[in-house]
Amino acid sequence: MTKQRSLLLLIFLITAFSLFIALPSKMRLRFDIRGLKIDQEISRPPLDLSLGGFRFKRDLEVKKGLDLAGGTHLVYQADMSQIETKDRDSALEASRANIERRINLYGVSEPSIWTAKTKEEYRLVVELPGVEDINTAIDLIGQTAQLDFREEVSPSAQATLAAVPLSFKPAGLTGKDLKRAQVQFDSNTGQPVVGLEFSTEGAKTFEEITTRNVDKMVGIFLDEFPISLPKVEEPITGGSAIIRGNFTLEQARKLSIQLNAGALPVPIKIVEQRNIGATLGEESVHKSVRAGLVGLLLVIFFMAAYYGYLGFLASLGLIIYGLVTLSLYKLIPVTLTLPGIAGFLLSVGMAVDANILIFERIKEEKRMGRPTRVALELGFGRAWDSIRDANICTLITCFVLFNPFNFSFLNVSGMVRGFALTLVLGIGISLFTGIVVTRTLLRVFSRI
Repeated sequence: MTKQRSLLLLIFLITAFSLFIALPSKMRLRFDIRGLKIDQEISRPPLDLSLGGFRFKRDLEVKKGLDLAGGTHLVYQADMSQIETKDRDSALEASRANIERRINLYGVSEPSIWTAKTKEEYRLVVELPGVEDINTAIDLIGQTAQLDFREEVSPSAQATLAAVPLSFKPAGLTGKDLKRAQVQFDSNTGQPVVGLEFSTEGAKTFEEITTRNVDKMVGIFLDEFPISLPKVEEPITGGSAIIRGNFTLEQARKLSIQLNAGALPVPIKIVEQRNIGATLGEESVHKSVRAGLVGLLLVIFFMAAYYGYLGFLASLGLIIYGLVTLSLYKLIPVTLTLPGIAGFLLSVGMAVDANILIFERIKEEKRMGRPTRVALELGFGRAWDSIRDANICTLITCFVLFNPFNFSFLNVSGMVRGFALTLVLGIGISLFTGIVVTRTLLRVFSRI
């Protein structure tokens, strides 16, 4: 019984925390009871946690996708005619990363950017929720990345990426002199490093730069933004160089992509532009929320009417499921689209389906003469096989729809991916609430 009480306490804490996260950031409390008037606006602070060098900060607002917040959908065609076939995938990814960095600097919240490839076409799809000055955004995105190397005028020990002194000047080496950058591993330490390969002319220029800048920094700038400030240890000859910096594998990969954005510049042109009004999004949200609430109430009514006390406890689990799901949407955060809302509503139905399987199995066990407590445990245990198999099939479908590896023959639409993501989260949470929450509530409170 102690274990059940501990689980019940854990469920209570999870529910209380989820309720705190799920509530709107601002609420107005207003009532008048026998002369006692209260008119107060309650604000919830953003979540800001720091632990050592780790910081987790969220404003705890629901992030709306393009179809709900309004904005612009852009499709760009990448010209790969001057890029070698083996480098095209890398060049396309570098262009995507460069566009994403520019958009983030521009201040667009929650942009969606992905690549789409066919046999002959390479495209970049950009969705910008809430963007009004679309021409400025198009001009910003449409620039080809400009990479250049710069040398220090006066050495400074304080030079960092966060605070770059104004003491760098162009060194005469640009992205056209860099063939490619790629992640490598140091043969002595095994640490990830970034390897640079220069053209013949670029190798000569780079040798001259490193010769006159030993023990100084050579800055690497992309679109006037410093992406690396390596220190030259000795003159570098042969046209190849290594950038070390105690990188993680992800940091080394990110730096190589940024370098390739300038080393493999890909001209892009806009081939499709579509504006979506926010008014349509607001109406869709209101109708979807209304439909979801009506459906949830009908489900709760059905469960309570058909299964009685059992159904009431299962409905409590369903409410907890909704709170946990919404709080995760805010914490991750998930950019919510209309198909994403549909995925959430579908997962609600699947959560109820698990409870129905369990309760019907409990009935069967009782009809066979099992004691109530034994029937309860057997009902959960023997219904698990059906619940597991059904959810595995759905998860496989979600994997295909989400297409995490960007296979060109599968879907690459952001909205379809949003549907798959919310459905996956819903399945995971429904398994937790169905097997752990509902089971614990029944064990503690059931008097069947």
